[in-house]
Amino acid sequence: MTTFPGSPKLFKGAIVTVAPTTNTIISTIAFQYNPETLSRTLQPQTAGEAQGSRSEALRLEGAPAESIKLDIELDATDPLEKAQNAQDAAVEFGVYPQLSALETLIYPASADIESNMGLADRGMLEIVPMEAPMTLLVWGSKRVLPVRLTEFSITEEAYDVNLNPIRAKVSLGLRVLNYGDLPWGQRGARLFLAHHKAKERMAQKGGIGNPAAVTGVDIAARFRS
Repeated sequence: MTTFPGSPKLFKGAIVTVAPTTNTIISTIAFQYNPETLSRTLQPQTAGEAQGSRSEALRLEGAPAESIKLDIELDATDPLEKAQNAQDAAVEFGVYPQLSALETLIYPASADIESNMGLADRGMLEIVPMEAPMTLLVWGSKRVLPVRLTEFSITEEAYDVNLNPIRAKVSLGLRVLNYGDLPWGQRGARLFLAHHKAKERMAQKGGIGNPAAVTGVDIAARFRS
């Protein structure tokens, strides 16, 4: 069966990890299927929440704290049907490699663990916590966001004869990192600022200049009264 030539190309969402001090891409975890839903919660960072601070009521301390939740489905059924030999990854491991790629996002590098253990054995009293790569959620061209994983749960739903998972659902909770969370010189902060500016441009496309045209209320006249 051939695909209709006029059908648009479907881009996939992905989680990309980047070295914190360079632009080097460490890994790209593309979603096998784009989630049908993506839940976002935004908490305004207002300055005037304390009682009596009326002069601060309209002030914002920064970008809202944004949380994202989504479910990723992994299924080895199709790759298993197309497998040519027993050495194909889907035949040998099921979806275990994809699960491992996601799970290692919240593991420190084993080489760093070994290094720190060596320092501890030599009597180092203070060991600096290990820095993880920068994690980006790529959800279309309009949303490329630095994020931190806050929730992670896996439901394995089927197995092969070797007990490799062949179908699983991964529920992710992400906290968007904005320019208030990251050092200004870090690429993630500039990346979020670019997202902020793009959102402002997008908002201008959806706004209506004269509210009276849709509400029937002359707001300017109300201010004058």
